[in-house]
Amino acid sequence: MIPIRGFEGRKVAVFGLGRTGLTAARALVAGGAEVALWDEKEGGRAAAIAEGFPVVDLKTADWSSFAALMLSPGVPLTHPKPNWTVEMARAAGVEILGDIELFARTVNAAPAHKRPRVAAITGTNGKSTTTALLGHLCASAGRDTRVGGNIGIGVLDLPDMHGGAVYVLETSSYQLDLTSSLKPDAAVLLNISPDHLDRHGGMEGYVAAKRRVLLNQTKGDTAIIGVDDAWCQRICTEITAANHRTIWPRSASRSMGRGVYAIQGVLYDATGDRVIEVADLLRARSLPGRHNWQNAAAAYAAARALGVPAEEAAEGLMTFPGLAHRMETVAMIGRVRFVNDSKATNADAARQALSSYPRVYWIAGGQPKEGGIAPLDDLFGRVAKAYLIGEGASDFGKVLEGRAPCVQSGTIEAATAAAFADAEASGEDAIVLLSPACASFDQFSDFEARGEAFRAAVESLQRPALKGARA
Repeated sequence: MIPIRGFEGRKVAVFGLGRTGLTAARALVAGGAEVALWDEKEGGRAAAIAEGFPVVDLKTADWSSFAALMLSPGVPLTHPKPNWTVEMARAAGVEILGDIELFARTVNAAPAHKRPRVAAITGTNGKSTTTALLGHLCASAGRDTRVGGNIGIGVLDLPDMHGGAVYVLETSSYQLDLTSSLKPDAAVLLNISPDHLDRHGGMEGYVAAKRRVLLNQTKGDTAIIGVDDAWCQRICTEITAANHRTIWPRSASRSMGRGVYAIQGVLYDATGDRVIEVADLLRARSLPGRHNWQNAAAAYAAARALGVPAEEAAEGLMTFPGLAHRMETVAMIGRVRFVNDSKATNADAARQALSSYPRVYWIAGGQPKEGGIAPLDDLFGRVAKAYLIGEGASDFGKVLEGRAPCVQSGTIEAATAAAFADAEASGEDAIVLLSPACASFDQFSDFEARGEAFRAAVESLQRPALKGARA
């Protein structure tokens, strides 16, 4: 745990008592603060009481006694409407912050010799893979590396800091909206495409939130900005014009000048006086496809910015084991490979997986995002058959009509069984791909639970085969 500095002897309200809120409360108390916790759900309040925290109804609390409101990232700050705690805090002149901001203030308050190195990664797609990959590169090079934030362990649950530590943090747009002091040594902005627009009031608000990862960087820091989309190209131009150190990771068909980029799967470093061939990414089994080449370019650039030698970073790319729920091979049954891409919660993310395979038996659907799967129409020719689940199934079927064969499966279990039967009957090497292009909340608590349900469904298909083999 990281004890939070700056609120010693002062009271902080904490609203939203999931993982982030309870972790923040522990870290605040460890640093000497007093806390007052509240959640609108009885389960959250019960969890706080079980740990001995004071639970206070913030609707009737004296807000003048609070130094800050620690807001969980899932709670609306501005849109569609500010949460009532936000309105009460603003009326009382109480600052509103999140867990990444608490971490940032503690880093900034540390003496220089105890201050760790920090990398912060954001983007619409690829940020979890890039975060995990960068953590792997740093750890493989012998650095004391802690990986967390919006991935895995919450930032304040990571081990306490020291001068030799490296923190590699995935940061979501919700978290960045609540952050004002973060100053990463390496900030990575991978890409931007429409997502979470209801929470940011539209595209401009979403872009502004993502851009906050670069907010406090100065000339001694490194900004790593993907330039494969127009939004990031504009941001990169503006940052470069301000004389900040920028590196442009991209997956390209040809050299694009200064930056780190992949051409036909070969990663090049063109940030110095000469172009260096870094690695053949076609040999990196856990980094298939052009989107992963950009992730690799960004992670390599960030690792170099954090002091990892080029040769060690290149070696780390080859040994990366991959990320659960992101193009993760969960099993092979005969000639059929099952790929779990449950983390593809929008069409752009699903595009990465569909683009990586020539032909798939595609499991898609869930709680649809704006635009649904229509933006993927150029890839429907790769779909041998689609198996549709969840709330979006009916609408997705209409989009696919006449473009690709599809069936209404309803559940992960039914879709997996039907996809396997068809893939096996083809008599060819085949891919069964779960890449939903949807949020998971219609049927699951999160994308991880959805991915685990897929894994369990695949295992249920394996059991009869194993039984027959033993017989």
